[in-house]
Amino acid sequence: MSDQNEYADLEWRDGKVPVATRFDDPYFSLDNGLAETEYVFLAGNDLPERFTDGFHIAELGFGSGLNLLCAWKAWRAAGFKTPLRFTSFEAFPMTPADMAKAHAVWPELAQEAADFANIWNAEAGVARSDTIDAQVIYGDARQTLADWRGAADAWFLDGFSPAKNPEMWQSDLMAAVGAHTAPNGTFATYTAAGHVRQSLAAAGFAVERIKGFGRKRHMTRGSKT
Repeated sequence: MSDQNEYADLEWRDGKVPVATRFDDPYFSLDNGLAETEYVFLAGNDLPERFTDGFHIAELGFGSGLNLLCAWKAWRAAGFKTPLRFTSFEAFPMTPADMAKAHAVWPELAQEAADFANIWNAEAGVARSDTIDAQVIYGDARQTLADWRGAADAWFLDGFSPAKNPEMWQSDLMAAVGAHTAPNGTFATYTAAGHVRQSLAAAGFAVERIKGFGRKRHMTRGSKT
Protein backbone atom coordinates (compact mmCIF):
# COMPACT_ATOMS: atom_id res chain seq x y z
CA MET A 1 0.00 0.00 0.00
CA SER A 2 1.26 3.46 -0.89
CA ASP A 3 2.56 5.66 1.87
CA GLN A 4 0.13 8.29 0.61
CA ASN A 5 -2.84 6.19 1.70
CA GLU A 6 -4.04 5.84 5.26
CA TYR A 7 -5.64 2.92 7.01
CA ALA A 8 -9.19 3.45 8.19
CA ASP A 9 -9.59 4.96 11.65
CA LEU A 10 -12.14 2.78 13.41
CA GLU A 11 -14.22 2.50 16.52
CA TRP A 12 -16.03 -0.73 17.37
CA ARG A 13 -19.69 -0.61 18.35
CA ASP A 14 -20.54 -3.38 20.81
CA GLY A 15 -17.07 -4.74 20.06
CA LYS A 16 -18.29 -6.14 16.74
CA VAL A 17 -19.44 -3.44 14.32
CA PRO A 18 -16.67 -1.26 12.83
CA VAL A 19 -17.54 2.43 12.59
CA ALA A 20 -15.49 4.79 10.42
CA THR A 21 -14.70 7.74 12.65
CA ARG A 22 -13.84 9.85 9.59
CA PHE A 23 -17.43 9.58 8.36
CA ASP A 24 -19.23 8.59 11.59
CA ASP A 25 -20.84 5.72 9.73
CA PRO A 26 -20.93 1.96 10.48
CA TYR A 27 -19.64 -0.44 7.84
CA PHE A 28 -22.60 -2.77 8.28
CA SER A 29 -25.52 -3.58 10.55
CA LEU A 30 -24.90 -6.36 13.04
CA ASP A 31 -28.57 -7.34 12.83
CA ASN A 32 -28.90 -7.62 9.07
CA GLY A 33 -25.67 -6.70 7.32
CA LEU A 34 -25.30 -10.00 5.50
CA ALA A 35 -28.93 -10.14 4.40
CA GLU A 36 -28.73 -6.51 3.29
CA THR A 37 -25.69 -7.22 1.10
CA GLU A 38 -27.46 -10.19 -0.48
CA TYR A 39 -30.59 -8.13 -1.12
CA VAL A 40 -29.05 -4.88 -2.30
CA PHE A 41 -25.90 -5.88 -4.14
CA LEU A 42 -26.46 -9.46 -5.26
CA ALA A 43 -30.20 -9.49 -5.97
CA GLY A 44 -30.03 -5.83 -7.02
CA ASN A 45 -27.69 -6.89 -9.84
CA ASP A 46 -29.66 -10.07 -10.61
CA LEU A 47 -26.92 -12.24 -9.16
CA PRO A 48 -26.09 -15.10 -9.13
CA GLU A 49 -28.39 -15.58 -12.15
CA ARG A 50 -26.21 -13.40 -14.40
CA PHE A 51 -22.91 -15.04 -13.47
CA THR A 52 -20.87 -16.31 -16.41
CA ASP A 53 -17.22 -17.29 -16.73
CA GLY A 54 -15.12 -14.15 -16.56
CA PHE A 55 -17.81 -12.13 -14.79
CA HIS A 56 -16.43 -8.86 -13.39
CA ILE A 57 -17.80 -7.02 -10.36
CA ALA A 58 -16.52 -3.56 -9.50
CA GLU A 59 -17.20 -1.68 -6.30
CA LEU A 60 -16.88 1.79 -4.84
CA GLY A 61 -15.87 1.30 -1.21
CA PHE A 62 -14.30 -2.04 -0.26
CA GLY A 63 -14.84 -1.46 3.45
CA SER A 64 -14.70 -4.68 5.43
CA GLY A 65 -14.80 -6.86 2.32
CA LEU A 66 -18.25 -8.21 3.25
CA ASN A 67 -19.59 -7.72 -0.28
CA LEU A 68 -16.66 -9.60 -1.78
CA LEU A 69 -17.12 -12.54 0.59
CA CYS A 70 -20.85 -12.71 -0.19
CA ALA A 71 -20.27 -12.58 -3.95
CA TRP A 72 -17.50 -15.16 -3.73
CA LYS A 73 -19.69 -17.53 -1.73
CA ALA A 74 -22.47 -17.18 -4.31
CA TRP A 75 -19.98 -17.77 -7.14
CA ARG A 76 -18.72 -20.94 -5.53
CA ALA A 77 -22.24 -22.12 -4.74
CA ALA A 78 -23.13 -21.66 -8.41
CA GLY A 79 -20.42 -24.18 -9.22
CA PHE A 80 -17.91 -22.01 -11.05
CA LYS A 81 -14.34 -23.31 -11.08
CA THR A 82 -12.89 -20.21 -12.75
CA PRO A 83 -12.08 -16.96 -10.94
CA LEU A 84 -14.71 -14.34 -10.19
CA ARG A 85 -13.12 -11.00 -11.09
CA PHE A 86 -13.63 -8.33 -8.43
CA THR A 87 -12.18 -4.82 -8.44
CA SER A 88 -12.79 -2.38 -5.61
CA PHE A 89 -11.78 1.24 -5.09
CA GLU A 90 -10.94 2.21 -1.50
CA ALA A 91 -9.33 5.35 -0.07
CA PHE A 92 -9.03 4.19 3.55
CA PRO A 93 -8.57 0.41 3.75
CA MET A 94 -8.91 -1.60 6.93
CA THR A 95 -5.85 -3.24 8.38
CA PRO A 96 -5.77 -7.02 7.94
CA ALA A 97 -6.38 -7.44 11.68
CA ASP A 98 -9.43 -5.18 11.63
CA MET A 99 -10.75 -6.94 8.55
CA ALA A 100 -10.41 -10.33 10.22
CA LYS A 101 -12.23 -9.02 13.31
CA ALA A 102 -15.07 -7.75 11.13
CA HIS A 103 -15.31 -11.03 9.23
CA ALA A 104 -15.57 -13.02 12.45
CA VAL A 105 -19.06 -11.59 12.95
CA TRP A 106 -20.41 -13.72 10.09
CA PRO A 107 -20.13 -17.49 10.73
CA GLU A 108 -21.98 -18.06 7.45
CA LEU A 109 -18.93 -16.69 5.66
CA ALA A 110 -16.31 -18.46 7.76
CA GLN A 111 -14.94 -20.51 4.86
CA GLU A 112 -14.60 -17.53 2.52
CA ALA A 113 -13.17 -15.36 5.30
CA ALA A 114 -10.52 -17.96 6.13
CA ASP A 115 -9.65 -18.49 2.49
CA PHE A 116 -9.46 -14.74 1.90
CA ALA A 117 -7.14 -14.25 4.87
CA ASN A 118 -4.79 -16.89 3.44
CA ILE A 119 -4.46 -15.18 0.06
CA TRP A 120 -4.89 -11.49 0.91
CA ASN A 121 -1.82 -9.38 0.15
CA ALA A 122 -2.69 -6.09 1.84
CA GLU A 123 0.36 -4.27 0.53
CA ALA A 124 -0.46 -5.04 -3.09
CA GLY A 125 -4.23 -5.06 -2.57
CA VAL A 126 -4.74 -8.42 -4.28
CA ALA A 127 -6.29 -11.77 -3.46
CA ARG A 128 -6.06 -14.51 -6.05
CA SER A 129 -6.98 -18.19 -6.11
CA ASP A 130 -8.70 -20.65 -8.44
CA THR A 131 -12.10 -19.00 -7.83
CA ILE A 132 -11.32 -15.34 -7.05
CA ASP A 133 -9.22 -12.68 -8.73
CA ALA A 134 -9.67 -9.60 -6.56
CA GLN A 135 -7.89 -6.28 -6.56
CA VAL A 136 -8.42 -3.32 -4.26
CA ILE A 137 -7.17 -0.11 -5.86
CA TYR A 138 -6.09 2.28 -3.14
CA GLY A 139 -6.63 6.01 -3.32
CA ASP A 140 -9.33 8.53 -4.12
CA ALA A 141 -11.72 6.91 -6.59
CA ARG A 142 -12.22 10.25 -8.31
CA GLN A 143 -8.68 9.83 -9.62
CA THR A 144 -8.09 6.07 -9.63
CA LEU A 145 -11.26 5.06 -11.47
CA ALA A 146 -10.44 7.40 -14.35
CA ASP A 147 -7.15 5.55 -14.84
CA TRP A 148 -8.70 2.06 -14.65
CA ARG A 149 -8.92 0.21 -17.94
CA GLY A 150 -11.55 -2.29 -16.89
CA ALA A 151 -15.28 -2.50 -17.53
CA ALA A 152 -17.56 -4.10 -14.96
CA ASP A 153 -20.53 -6.36 -15.60
CA ALA A 154 -21.97 -5.28 -12.25
CA TRP A 155 -21.25 -2.39 -9.88
CA PHE A 156 -21.70 -2.38 -6.11
CA LEU A 157 -21.97 1.31 -5.18
CA ASP A 158 -21.24 1.07 -1.48
CA GLY A 159 -19.42 4.19 -0.36
CA PHE A 160 -20.59 5.62 2.94
CA SER A 161 -23.93 7.43 2.85
CA PRO A 162 -24.17 10.41 0.45
CA ALA A 163 -24.93 12.75 3.35
CA LYS A 164 -21.74 11.74 5.18
CA ASN A 165 -19.38 11.15 2.25
CA PRO A 166 -20.65 13.24 -0.68
CA GLU A 167 -17.34 12.94 -2.57
CA MET A 168 -18.14 9.30 -3.37
CA TRP A 169 -21.40 10.26 -5.06
CA GLN A 170 -20.45 13.24 -7.21
CA SER A 171 -21.71 13.37 -10.77
CA ASP A 172 -18.23 13.11 -12.31
CA LEU A 173 -17.55 9.90 -10.40
CA MET A 174 -20.93 8.45 -11.40
CA ALA A 175 -20.05 9.36 -15.01
CA ALA A 176 -16.82 7.38 -14.63
CA VAL A 177 -18.82 4.42 -13.32
CA GLY A 178 -20.94 4.55 -16.47
CA ALA A 179 -17.86 4.80 -18.68
CA HIS A 180 -16.39 1.71 -17.00
CA THR A 181 -19.46 -0.49 -17.36
CA ALA A 182 -19.70 -3.25 -19.95
CA PRO A 183 -22.63 -3.31 -22.40
CA ASN A 184 -25.76 -4.48 -20.56
CA GLY A 185 -23.89 -4.04 -17.28
CA THR A 186 -25.75 -3.10 -14.11
CA PHE A 187 -25.38 -1.29 -10.81
CA ALA A 188 -27.09 -1.45 -7.44
CA THR A 189 -26.90 0.77 -4.37
CA TYR A 190 -28.76 1.11 -1.09
CA THR A 191 -29.22 4.87 -1.56
CA ALA A 192 -32.20 6.40 -3.32
CA ALA A 193 -30.95 10.00 -3.11
CA GLY A 194 -32.36 11.98 -6.01
CA HIS A 195 -29.07 13.55 -7.07
CA VAL A 196 -27.42 10.11 -7.20
CA ARG A 197 -30.19 8.73 -9.41
CA GLN A 198 -29.97 11.76 -11.68
CA SER A 199 -26.20 11.41 -12.01
CA LEU A 200 -26.45 7.72 -12.85
CA ALA A 201 -29.13 8.39 -15.44
CA ALA A 202 -26.87 11.03 -17.00
CA ALA A 203 -24.08 8.42 -16.99
CA GLY A 204 -26.06 6.20 -19.35
CA PHE A 205 -28.05 3.95 -17.03
CA ALA A 206 -31.75 3.18 -17.10
CA VAL A 207 -32.35 3.88 -13.41
CA GLU A 208 -35.00 2.22 -11.29
CA ARG A 209 -36.01 2.99 -7.71
CA ILE A 210 -37.23 -0.14 -5.95
CA LYS A 211 -38.13 -1.26 -2.45
CA GLY A 212 -35.23 -1.00 -0.06
CA PHE A 213 -34.04 -3.53 2.48
CA GLY A 214 -35.74 -3.76 5.87
CA ARG A 215 -36.82 -0.38 7.19
CA LYS A 216 -35.24 1.49 4.28
CA ARG A 217 -38.05 2.52 1.97
CA HIS A 218 -36.15 2.60 -1.32
CA MET A 219 -32.91 1.64 -3.05
CA THR A 220 -31.67 2.16 -6.61
CA ARG A 221 -30.61 -0.17 -9.39
CA GLY A 222 -30.07 0.22 -13.10
CA SER A 223 -28.69 -1.16 -16.34
CA LYS A 224 -26.47 0.34 -19.03
CA THR A 225 -28.53 1.46 -21.97
